[in-house]
Amino acid sequence: MGIYGELPAELMTERLRLRRWVPSDAEDYRGLWLERDPRVPPARRIDAEGRPTVEDIRGWLLDNPLSAAPGLGLLPVELRATGEFIGYCGLTVGQGSFDEPEIAYELARRAHGHGYATEAARAVMEAAARTGRRRLWATVREWNAPSFGVLGKLGFHHSGRVTEDAEHGDTIWMTRVLDPG
Repeated sequence: MGIYGELPAELMTERLRLRRWVPSDAEDYRGLWLERDPRVPPARRIDAEGRPTVEDIRGWLLDNPLSAAPGLGLLPVELRATGEFIGYCGLTVGQGSFDEPEIAYELARRAHGHGYATEAARAVMEAAARTGRRRLWATVREWNAPSFGVLGKLGFHHSGRVTEDAEHGDTIWMTRVLDPG
């Protein structure tokens, strides 16, 4: 494992602010779970008992498991003009590794189609290069055309690797070599 700088606690773009989680984000974060496509595996959707609850998520945020490894993490994305929470974006080990993490993002449906995912992901990608990382991964279900669009704009390409999943859709492994920061 290499030695890298940390992902900054805050990133600013022209329209967005990415920052650390606070307990009051729990309701908005759960809202993303409620909007997820029914093809998303059940472990990442609200179950029949209503879990995770807002309180469950608040506990996660207090324990900060969304920062999967030192120097990585998912950051809430908010509109700079209003402070409105619209989703998250960041780096996680996910299906990648600490040296070559996975970029992840999810936005509320009301925020789709405005270029916010591309803007947030570009900021995270540039920050990742500044940490000294050389490559990022992204895993996308084959049916998620909007996410492929975002990744294409950022210069990601199909790695040739596919994780088959007949029930929820195959996962396509995308990758990008980073420009030195």
